[in-house]
Order: sequence, then structure tokens, then C-alpha cells
Amino acid sequence: MANITITFTNPLPDGIQIGDIAWYSNTTSGTEVEMGPITAITSNPITISIDAAAGVQPPSVSDFVFYVKNPMTTVSSLKGYYAEAQFRNNSPAYGELFSVGSEVFVSSK
Repeated sequence: MANITITFTNPLPDGIQIGDIAWYSNTTSGTEVEMGPITAITSNPITISIDAAAGVQPPSVSDFVFYVKNPMTTVSSLKGYYAEAQFRNNSPAYGELFSVGSEVFVSSK
């Protein structure tokens, strides 16, 4: 693995963290390149260090650098919330349950 360090002149977004995945958009070819996980963030000078895979080229000055949250660290498992449901048929007639569904989303991040 190669280490890529990028220095910025503008402040980084508030949400960036170690473990996020760094990417860049190559402005000449129009492709997006995944560099790898962010391993260090410094504030003076403003830099990020990336553990890039072998063969990944660092971005040029004109490329757009962005990051993506690692889904394995942000929503990998249930963290203490659960639901329980019980269905009863209070009618004397026979009833059959055809389907049950639910929606779950992360709301406390």
C-alpha cells in the first residue's frame, strides 16, 4: 500500500473522519478514482493522509477530491434499538396473515 498525503488551502468539511474513503474525480478523463481509507487528518497545515492501494496515482491540482463514509463503520449493526410486535385475532372467525413489512432507517447519526 502507498501513502498519499494531500494538502488543502480551504478548510475540510466538518463531517470528515479517519476511516472515511477518499476519492477524486479526474477532470481530464472524467473518471472517479477510489484512493482508499483516510488514515490521518491534520489542521495546520490542512492535510489528509490516505492508505492507497498500489498503483493508485495521487490527484492533480485540478482534480476534485471528495470522501464517502465507510458503510461498514457507520451502519454495520444494530446499536441498542429494537422493536417487538405481536399480532392477535380477536375475532371468532378464522383470520390469515398475508404479509408483514417494516421500514428501518438510521436516524441518530
